[in-house]
This record gives sequence, structure tokens and C-alpha cells, in this order.
Amino acid sequence: MTKTITFNELRKVKDALPSGSMTKIAEQLGLEKETVRNYFGGHDYKDGKSCGVHIEPGPDGGLVMLDDTQILDLAFRILDDSKS
Repeated sequence: MTKTITFNELRKVKDALPSGSMTKIAEQLGLEKETVRNYFGGHDYKDGKSCGVHIEPGPDGGLVMLDDTQILDLAFRILDDSKS
């Protein structure tokens, strides 16, 4: 499933995640932690991989087209769980 979100919105999700969430997401999805960080705008392609994130310049940090929303969906679940 693809999704378009602004870069600033994506960063807000990342910044709101509790400590250790990148590791938790990586473990649950069988990914490297740096790959999850790259999904949220990181640029470590030595230890992590690209994960279907395409950024178009524009207002509000530009638009981010996500080829796969698994990481974002899991991040939202973690945020929901942390509110309860």
C-alpha cells in the first residue's frame, strides 16, 4: 500500500516515538535499525538500506511517497500503545 505524507509529518511521527522504538520496529519487521531510521529521513546507507521512500521537494519539507507503509503503521501502533 502506498501513501503520501509531508516530510515534516513523517518527522513528527518519528520524534513522538518512545525511546527504543526504532529497534523494536526493526526487530518486528526483520530489518536493520538503520533501515528504519532511513525510512524516517535518515541517510545511513552503509549500515541501512533504502526502503521505498521517495522525497519530492516542496513546502512543509516536501512530499514523501512511501511504497510500503508497514514501518509507519507499526510506528502509529506504538504511539497508540504508549498513550494507553
